[in-house]
Amino acid sequence: MKVKAAIVTEKNGPWHTEEIEIDEPKAFEVRVKMAYAGMCHSDEHTRTGDITAPIEVLNFFGTDSMYPAIGGHEGSGVIEAIGPNVSGLAVGDHVAVSFIPACGRCKSCASGAPYVCDMGANTLAGPMMSDGTWRHHWEGQNLNRMCQLGTFSEYIVAHEASVVKIDPWYDLKAAALISCGFASGWGSAVNRGGVKPGDVVAVIGVGGLGSAAVQGALHAGARAVIAIDTNPTKVERAMKIGATHGASSALEAAFSFLGELTNGQNCDVIVLTPGRLTGELIEEARSILAKNGTIVATGIAPFDQTEVTVNMAMLTLWNQQILGSVFGSTAPRVQIPLLLRLQHEGKIQVNELVTKEYSIDEVNQGYLDLEAGLNVRGVVKF
Repeated sequence: MKVKAAIVTEKNGPWHTEEIEIDEPKAFEVRVKMAYAGMCHSDEHTRTGDITAPIEVLNFFGTDSMYPAIGGHEGSGVIEAIGPNVSGLAVGDHVAVSFIPACGRCKSCASGAPYVCDMGANTLAGPMMSDGTWRHHWEGQNLNRMCQLGTFSEYIVAHEASVVKIDPWYDLKAAALISCGFASGWGSAVNRGGVKPGDVVAVIGVGGLGSAAVQGALHAGARAVIAIDTNPTKVERAMKIGATHGASSALEAAFSFLGELTNGQNCDVIVLTPGRLTGELIEEARSILAKNGTIVATGIAPFDQTEVTVNMAMLTLWNQQILGSVFGSTAPRVQIPLLLRLQHEGKIQVNELVTKEYSIDEVNQGYLDLEAGLNVRGVVKF
């Protein structure tokens, strides 16, 4: 079938909307009519080449480039068709996508860590995880899809491991946002960071991910949450959803209020959720971290970034730790329904983070707005 999708055809090229061809779903696959797609900063990392599969992986799948590619890895919609052997899903089901597939059978899934499912090794390569062939095409070329999804499209074909069934009364816009950014930010504070009642937490970078981390930290009982961002508008919005303090940098926080706030003890947990995580930001965060404190690195760094600035002596002597986190270090099939329930009951703010809705023809403008600091969160509405 022919559908409209926002694609990028070369490194650093613009997003542009094209008519593409999508094949029928095969075994273990479903076709989803999209309702919303979240405009996460990670899709820009694909456009700029910060996120790319190694050439050896691309060659294994019969291609030598990430491009052309359909963007989008957050989203929600309704299943319109299913292929053979699909279990637990049916036509008409409401679903959220999951940029981390969860097969339920590999060692990671079986041991309680489906957020690092072995099927995730395929997420940056274009062919379907089911059989290694392609379903999405444009002008005679096979189309890669961000995280095996490509939600910037009116319809998608995805593996059943990449969709999560949700109850039909839940809000589909909220489901799209929760499917990646909100769940990742929330879990970075609550699950990976282990925020406890009484903790002081700093969130560095308070866009979509960071706004969720702020709410997660408060929900876990933090007595203070510091929103840190170079964009004062984002700090202001973070304080409207519960952040107790704001600053433009860790240095500003340290020299203005942190000493009095913590009696000189610094922050118990720091969550790093900038649009682009750089190596020097690690030491900036560590400089305001308490003894026994934890840094959670959630924002995406370029794949070729291998250098990090950190005072190793202080890291050791103060018994501090730096942890990575993907999808908030918790199971998508647990976290997505849990957060949707909290949103449905009015206990967290999800849709309120949306600055603007865009059409499928306006994806490039949405990312220009994000780069200009005009967006905390944008969504594509179909």
